[in-house]
Amino acid sequence: MTDDEIESVLSDSHEGSEQELPVIQLCGLVEELSYVNSALKTETEMFEKYYAKLEPRDQRPSRLSEIKMSAADYAQFRGRRRSKSRTGVDRGVGLTVDQKLELVQKELEDTKDDLRHMRANAERDMQHHEAIIEEAEIRWNEVARAVHEFEKDILKAISKKKGSILATQKVMKYIEDTNRRRDNMKEKLRLKNVSLKVQRKKLLSQLRQKEEVGEALHDVDFQQLKIENAQFLETIEARNQELTQLKLSSGNTLQVLNAYKDRAKAEAVNKRLRKQLAEFRAPQVMTYVREKILNGDLEKSIKMWERKVEIAEMSLKGYRKAWNRMKITNEQLQADYLAGN
Repeated sequence: MTDDEIESVLSDSHEGSEQELPVIQLCGLVEELSYVNSALKTETEMFEKYYAKLEPRDQRPSRLSEIKMSAADYAQFRGRRRSKSRTGVDRGVGLTVDQKLELVQKELEDTKDDLRHMRANAERDMQHHEAIIEEAEIRWNEVARAVHEFEKDILKAISKKKGSILATQKVMKYIEDTNRRRDNMKEKLRLKNVSLKVQRKKLLSQLRQKEEVGEALHDVDFQQLKIENAQFLETIEARNQELTQLKLSSGNTLQVLNAYKDRAKAEAVNKRLRKQLAEFRAPQVMTYVREKILNGDLEKSIKMWERKVEIAEMSLKGYRKAWNRMKITNEQLQADYLAGN
């Protein structure tokens, strides 16, 4: 809602105050004014933040929220605003939509930056706490293992009879072993620290050399590198074209080779068939007639035996039926005989 609309609402509310308005209309007017006030408050706070970032601290004016005004002064101030709105006196021009949009975008970018920094700090803190927890767990495991070993080696010896001297010796040995392990660990950590320092120094020297080499390069060197790069690119393009042509030639060669292979196979089959045809000899007429007669006799014999097999199968079926009838009759006779006795 613009300032003109706000002034119109205020003037309408002032004029309506002279008349009696319904309660529903008054509630709607109050709700609308509350919404307008909240929007103006948000815009004012955003503008104050943006203005505070631009102006130095000693030149910043007092914020609107810090200005204290009495009720009479506030009423007089509102009366002056209403009189100005009625008389049509020119007022200060407010922010345009583009300016408000720019302020909102800057505020959004600042908020995103703050969130990014907060996320980075939170991740760093989380990693730090995770490292502390991991170190505490390792230390706890070491302490638990030491307690277990102490109970296993010392307390069991003390609980036995006449074990005080032996227990004292074991305690001293345990302390010496613990100190020795600690010294060994300290020496290992010292050597590791020295090696890490040497590695860090080496990396720093390499980085310094790279920076010096980078500073030593001039525009002429960069131009020369660009020319060489272009030449290499042209050479690579030519080699790629040659490779493409070689691939095409290889494909054509494979096709021709496959065609020759198929042709060789066909020629081999043709040669074998020609050889069989050359070696083939037609039989004599009488031999052919005898073979034909013999073939006919064999076919007749096969048909005759097939007929005999069919007759034998039919006879077998009849014999099976007769056998089944005889078996049933025998069973009935046995049953009658047993019933008569």
